[in-house]
Amino acid sequence: MDLGASIGKKHVLVTGAASGLGAHFARVLARCGAKVSVGARRRDRLEALVGALRGAGAGGAAAFDLDVADKGSVVSAFEAAEAALGAVDVVINNAGIADGAAAIDTPPEAFDRVIATNLRGVWLVSTVAAQRWRDAKRGGAIVNIASILGFRVSGGTAAYAVSKAGVVQMTQAHALEWARYGIRVNAIAPGYIETDINAGYFETEHGQAMIKRIPMRRLGQPEDLDGALLLLCSDASRWMTGATIPVDGGHLVSTL
Repeated sequence: MDLGASIGKKHVLVTGAASGLGAHFARVLARCGAKVSVGARRRDRLEALVGALRGAGAGGAAAFDLDVADKGSVVSAFEAAEAALGAVDVVINNAGIADGAAAIDTPPEAFDRVIATNLRGVWLVSTVAAQRWRDAKRGGAIVNIASILGFRVSGGTAAYAVSKAGVVQMTQAHALEWARYGIRVNAIAPGYIETDINAGYFETEHGQAMIKRIPMRRLGQPEDLDGALLLLCSDASRWMTGATIPVDGGHLVSTL
Protein backbone atom coordinates (compact mmCIF):
# COMPACT_ATOMS: atom_id res chain seq x y z
CA MET A 1 0.00 0.00 0.00
CA ASP A 2 1.19 3.52 -0.82
CA LEU A 3 1.10 5.19 2.61
CA GLY A 4 1.39 8.67 1.18
CA ALA A 5 -1.50 8.14 -1.22
CA SER A 6 -3.66 6.79 1.59
CA ILE A 7 -2.91 9.74 3.85
CA GLY A 8 -3.37 12.23 1.04
CA LYS A 9 -7.10 11.52 1.11
CA LYS A 10 -7.44 12.40 4.80
CA HIS A 11 -8.01 15.43 7.03
CA VAL A 12 -5.61 15.26 9.97
CA LEU A 13 -5.88 17.41 13.10
CA VAL A 14 -2.61 17.93 15.02
CA THR A 15 -2.54 19.35 18.55
CA GLY A 16 0.46 21.14 20.05
CA ALA A 17 1.57 22.08 16.54
CA ALA A 18 3.12 25.49 17.25
CA SER A 19 6.64 24.04 17.32
CA GLY A 20 8.71 20.90 17.77
CA LEU A 21 7.30 17.51 16.86
CA GLY A 22 3.79 18.83 16.25
CA ALA A 23 4.98 21.22 13.55
CA HIS A 24 7.20 18.47 12.10
CA PHE A 25 4.29 16.02 11.94
CA ALA A 26 2.13 18.61 10.21
CA ARG A 27 4.80 19.17 7.54
CA VAL A 28 5.23 15.44 6.94
CA LEU A 29 1.48 15.00 6.44
CA ALA A 30 1.28 18.05 4.19
CA ARG A 31 3.95 16.58 1.91
CA CYS A 32 1.68 13.56 1.52
CA GLY A 33 -1.10 15.86 0.34
CA ALA A 34 -3.28 15.56 3.44
CA LYS A 35 -5.52 18.34 4.62
CA VAL A 36 -3.94 19.48 7.89
CA SER A 37 -5.51 21.40 10.76
CA VAL A 38 -3.13 22.63 13.44
CA GLY A 39 -4.04 23.79 16.93
CA ALA A 40 -2.13 25.28 19.85
CA ARG A 41 -2.21 28.18 22.28
CA ARG A 42 0.40 30.18 20.33
CA ARG A 43 -1.69 31.24 17.33
CA ASP A 44 0.98 33.51 15.82
CA ARG A 45 3.29 30.55 15.20
CA LEU A 46 0.47 28.53 13.68
CA GLU A 47 -0.27 31.13 11.02
CA ALA A 48 3.30 30.92 9.74
CA LEU A 49 3.10 27.12 9.78
CA VAL A 50 -0.11 27.13 7.73
CA GLY A 51 1.64 29.06 4.98
CA ALA A 52 4.46 26.51 4.98
CA LEU A 53 2.01 23.61 4.85
CA ARG A 54 0.25 25.02 1.82
CA GLY A 55 3.60 25.49 0.14
CA ALA A 56 4.55 21.88 0.96
CA GLY A 57 1.56 20.48 -0.94
CA ALA A 58 -1.14 20.11 1.69
CA GLY A 59 -4.63 19.50 0.33
CA GLY A 60 -5.64 22.36 2.62
CA ALA A 61 -4.40 23.86 5.85
CA ALA A 62 -6.04 25.73 8.73
CA ALA A 63 -5.05 26.99 12.17
CA PHE A 64 -7.12 27.49 15.30
CA ASP A 65 -6.69 28.35 18.97
CA LEU A 66 -6.65 25.25 21.13
CA ASP A 67 -6.21 24.62 24.85
CA VAL A 68 -6.44 20.83 25.09
CA ALA A 69 -7.23 20.98 28.81
CA ASP A 70 -10.43 22.97 28.17
CA LYS A 71 -13.36 21.03 26.68
CA GLY A 72 -15.00 24.14 25.26
CA SER A 73 -11.79 24.99 23.42
CA VAL A 74 -11.51 21.44 22.09
CA VAL A 75 -15.09 21.41 20.77
CA SER A 76 -14.61 24.82 19.16
CA ALA A 77 -11.40 23.64 17.51
CA PHE A 78 -13.10 20.63 15.95
CA GLU A 79 -15.95 22.81 14.71
CA ALA A 80 -13.51 25.31 13.20
CA ALA A 81 -11.39 22.59 11.58
CA GLU A 82 -14.38 20.86 10.03
CA ALA A 83 -15.89 24.14 8.84
CA ALA A 84 -12.63 24.93 7.07
CA LEU A 85 -11.58 21.56 5.67
CA GLY A 86 -14.40 19.06 6.16
CA ALA A 87 -14.75 16.09 8.48
CA VAL A 88 -11.66 15.15 10.49
CA ASP A 89 -10.35 11.64 9.76
CA VAL A 90 -7.27 11.42 12.00
CA VAL A 91 -6.28 13.08 15.27
CA ILE A 92 -2.68 13.33 16.49
CA ASN A 93 -2.55 14.03 20.22
CA ASN A 94 0.83 15.72 20.39
CA ALA A 95 0.31 18.58 22.88
CA GLY A 96 2.44 18.08 25.97
CA ILE A 97 4.57 19.82 28.57
CA ALA A 98 7.35 18.69 30.89
CA ASP A 99 8.43 19.51 34.43
CA GLY A 100 12.04 18.75 35.30
CA ALA A 101 11.83 18.93 39.08
CA ALA A 102 12.38 16.01 41.43
CA ALA A 103 9.10 14.59 42.72
CA ILE A 104 9.83 15.65 46.30
CA ASP A 105 10.25 19.26 45.14
CA THR A 106 7.32 19.37 42.72
CA PRO A 107 4.43 21.48 44.06
CA PRO A 108 0.89 20.17 43.46
CA GLU A 109 0.21 23.02 41.05
CA ALA A 110 3.11 21.98 38.81
CA PHE A 111 1.99 18.34 38.86
CA ASP A 112 -1.55 19.42 37.99
CA ARG A 113 -0.33 21.44 35.00
CA VAL A 114 1.50 18.44 33.54
CA ILE A 115 -1.45 16.12 34.07
CA ALA A 116 -3.93 18.68 32.69
CA THR A 117 -2.11 18.96 29.37
CA ASN A 118 -0.53 15.53 28.93
CA LEU A 119 -3.33 13.31 30.24
CA ARG A 120 -6.59 15.27 30.59
CA GLY A 121 -5.84 16.93 27.24
CA VAL A 122 -5.44 13.61 25.43
CA TRP A 123 -8.64 12.36 27.08
CA LEU A 124 -10.67 15.41 26.06
CA VAL A 125 -9.45 15.58 22.47
CA SER A 126 -9.91 11.83 22.02
CA THR A 127 -13.40 11.66 23.51
CA VAL A 128 -14.64 14.69 21.57
CA ALA A 129 -13.33 13.15 18.34
CA ALA A 130 -14.81 9.75 19.15
CA GLN A 131 -18.22 11.20 19.99
CA ARG A 132 -18.33 13.08 16.69
CA TRP A 133 -17.29 10.01 14.71
CA ARG A 134 -19.76 7.76 16.53
CA ASP A 135 -22.65 10.16 16.02
CA ALA A 136 -21.79 10.57 12.34
CA LYS A 137 -21.46 6.78 11.98
CA ARG A 138 -17.98 7.10 10.49
CA GLY A 139 -14.70 5.71 11.71
CA GLY A 140 -11.49 7.52 12.49
CA ALA A 141 -7.98 7.10 13.83
CA ILE A 142 -6.27 8.57 16.87
CA VAL A 143 -2.49 8.64 17.26
CA ASN A 144 -1.32 9.51 20.77
CA ILE A 145 2.23 10.71 21.36
CA ALA A 146 3.38 8.88 24.48
CA SER A 147 7.03 8.40 25.53
CA ILE A 148 9.42 5.68 26.58
CA LEU A 149 9.17 7.37 29.99
CA GLY A 150 5.71 5.86 30.15
CA PHE A 151 7.48 2.49 30.53
CA ARG A 152 10.73 3.37 32.33
CA VAL A 153 11.69 6.38 34.41
CA SER A 154 14.71 8.56 34.98
CA GLY A 155 15.46 11.13 37.65
CA GLY A 156 13.55 14.39 37.61
CA THR A 157 10.79 13.15 35.29
CA ALA A 158 8.19 11.82 37.73
CA ALA A 159 5.20 13.97 36.76
CA TYR A 160 5.91 13.62 33.06
CA ALA A 161 6.47 9.86 33.32
CA VAL A 162 3.22 9.39 35.23
CA SER A 163 1.31 11.35 32.61
CA LYS A 164 2.79 9.36 29.73
CA ALA A 165 2.17 6.02 31.46
CA GLY A 166 -1.45 7.16 31.67
CA VAL A 167 -1.45 7.87 27.93
CA VAL A 168 -0.26 4.32 27.21
CA GLN A 169 -3.08 2.84 29.31
CA MET A 170 -5.60 5.29 27.86
CA THR A 171 -4.62 4.21 24.37
CA GLN A 172 -5.50 0.62 25.18
CA ALA A 173 -8.69 1.47 27.07
CA HIS A 174 -10.05 3.69 24.30
CA ALA A 175 -9.04 1.17 21.64
CA LEU A 176 -11.02 -1.54 23.42
CA GLU A 177 -14.14 0.58 23.84
CA TRP A 178 -14.19 2.25 20.43
CA ALA A 179 -13.26 -0.54 18.04
CA ARG A 180 -16.97 -1.26 17.62
CA TYR A 181 -17.39 2.22 16.11
CA GLY A 182 -14.59 1.76 13.59
CA ILE A 183 -12.28 4.00 15.62
CA ARG A 184 -8.64 2.94 15.95
CA VAL A 185 -6.45 4.25 18.78
CA ASN A 186 -2.69 3.72 18.74
CA ALA A 187 0.36 5.51 20.12
CA ILE A 188 3.98 6.28 19.37
CA ALA A 189 6.45 6.25 22.26
CA PRO A 190 9.47 8.31 21.19
CA GLY A 191 12.82 8.00 22.87
CA TYR A 192 15.09 11.00 23.31
CA ILE A 193 14.71 13.21 20.24
CA GLU A 194 17.18 16.01 19.55
CA THR A 195 15.55 19.44 19.28
CA ASP A 196 16.68 23.04 19.58
CA ILE A 197 15.47 23.04 23.18
CA ASN A 198 17.54 20.11 24.46
CA ALA A 199 20.61 20.27 22.21
CA GLY A 200 22.62 22.10 24.85
CA TYR A 201 21.97 19.44 27.48
CA PHE A 202 23.13 16.62 25.24
CA GLU A 203 26.42 18.39 24.69
CA THR A 204 27.18 18.20 28.43
CA GLU A 205 28.96 15.33 30.19
CA HIS A 206 25.67 13.99 31.59
CA GLY A 207 24.00 14.28 28.21
CA GLN A 208 26.78 12.42 26.47
CA ALA A 209 26.60 9.68 29.10
CA MET A 210 22.88 9.27 28.40
CA ILE A 211 23.51 8.93 24.67
CA LYS A 212 25.97 6.12 25.39
CA ARG A 213 23.19 4.20 27.15
CA ILE A 214 21.12 4.16 23.94
CA PRO A 215 21.99 0.93 22.09
CA MET A 216 22.22 2.76 18.74
CA ARG A 217 24.53 5.30 20.41
CA ARG A 218 22.74 8.35 19.05
CA LEU A 219 19.77 10.60 19.70
CA GLY A 220 16.70 10.37 17.56
CA GLN A 221 15.82 12.99 14.96
CA PRO A 222 12.22 14.09 14.31
CA GLU A 223 12.23 12.30 10.97
CA ASP A 224 12.97 9.01 12.75
CA LEU A 225 9.31 9.08 13.86
CA ASP A 226 7.94 9.51 10.34
CA GLY A 227 7.57 5.81 9.55
CA ALA A 228 5.46 5.06 12.62
CA LEU A 229 3.45 8.24 12.10
CA LEU A 230 2.60 7.47 8.47
CA LEU A 231 1.76 3.86 9.30
CA LEU A 232 -0.67 4.75 12.06
CA CYS A 233 -2.31 7.58 10.12
CA SER A 234 -2.82 5.47 7.00
CA ASP A 235 -5.10 2.61 6.04
CA ALA A 236 -2.09 0.29 6.18
CA SER A 237 -2.73 0.04 9.93
CA ARG A 238 -6.44 -0.66 9.51
CA TRP A 239 -6.19 -3.82 11.69
CA MET A 240 -4.07 -2.19 14.38
CA THR A 241 -5.58 -0.73 17.53
CA GLY A 242 -4.38 -0.46 21.11
CA ALA A 243 -0.71 -0.63 20.07
CA THR A 244 2.08 1.60 21.35
CA ILE A 245 5.14 1.62 19.10
CA PRO A 246 8.47 2.55 20.74
CA VAL A 247 10.77 4.51 18.43
CA ASP A 248 13.83 4.92 20.60
CA GLY A 249 17.02 3.45 19.13
CA GLY A 250 16.58 0.42 21.39
CA HIS A 251 16.57 2.43 24.63
CA LEU A 252 13.76 0.42 26.21
CA VAL A 253 15.63 -2.85 25.72
CA SER A 254 18.91 -1.53 27.08
CA THR A 255 20.30 -3.08 30.25
CA LEU A 256 19.50 -1.50 33.59
